[in-house]
Amino acid sequence: MNYNKLINTEFWEQAFGSTLFSLKPWINILDIIIIWFLIYQLLKAIIGTKEIRLIKGVLIFLIARLLSGFFQLATVTWLMDQVITYWAIAIIIIFQPELRKFLEMLGRTNAIYSSVPSVKGKIIQSYEKAVNYMAKRKIGALIVIEEQDSLQEYINTGISLEAKLTSELLINIFIPNTPLHDGAVIIKDNQIAVASAYLPLTDATSISKDYGTRHRAAIGLSEVTDAITIIVSEETGDISITKDKKFLSKLTLEQMSEILSDALLKDENEKSSRQGFFSTFFNKKDGRKKT
Repeated sequence: MNYNKLINTEFWEQAFGSTLFSLKPWINILDIIIIWFLIYQLLKAIIGTKEIRLIKGVLIFLIARLLSGFFQLATVTWLMDQVITYWAIAIIIIFQPELRKFLEMLGRTNAIYSSVPSVKGKIIQSYEKAVNYMAKRKIGALIVIEEQDSLQEYINTGISLEAKLTSELLINIFIPNTPLHDGAVIIKDNQIAVASAYLPLTDATSISKDYGTRHRAAIGLSEVTDAITIIVSEETGDISITKDKKFLSKLTLEQMSEILSDALLKDENEKSSRQGFFSTFFNKKDGRKKT
């Protein structure tokens, strides 16, 4: 084999064309990647909200416009063209909250949080302090931490807070006989998104009758999402965690912290290599799993 050909640019230009070594095709590829990234972030911001229905409506309208042009329906085409002329302004008005949310997402990505482990370390400390306080006093609690899967469907059922996550606020929310103590608190982007949210109950019949609605709701959510859920029993003060259809009960505060640290502090580039600990931890505790 003639290895000189492999380092000869003329050989590659003859094989793939002279544009291979020009800047233009690479700029076009970068252009496409940027557009797809922006579309992905926009869809991520509105997925699970009522605005997604408007998006579907716009797509149906565009398809109808193409069909009217194809079948040469002059009047229908003219009317649709008038609507399209002003729809850019209408979209900005209709989607103003989502566009604002999208721009905020660009300003604060998960990469930023991953690069500042001390922030998440303080958040874990807030969980520890709140759970320790409630467990000692047998204050029932249900705390859901959003991971990759969107929880917008369940966020929509709760009472919006959009508040900074602190142990004091978590404790106050779950104090018995207060307006927000029923239901779940959902944490999104390290903030308390909502309180009093409703979660899907598991249909599993193997769950022990010792566990109430909070535990069944946590297990039900783990069956359909990758969220982490912390449960404090109001009857025994026991701490439990659910994730990925796994249920760990009667955890110590140190064990809970170990699981949260592994799940929340791991760097994005090391996720796949460190996921093994979580599975191993559950396997070691499998004897505690209720069947």
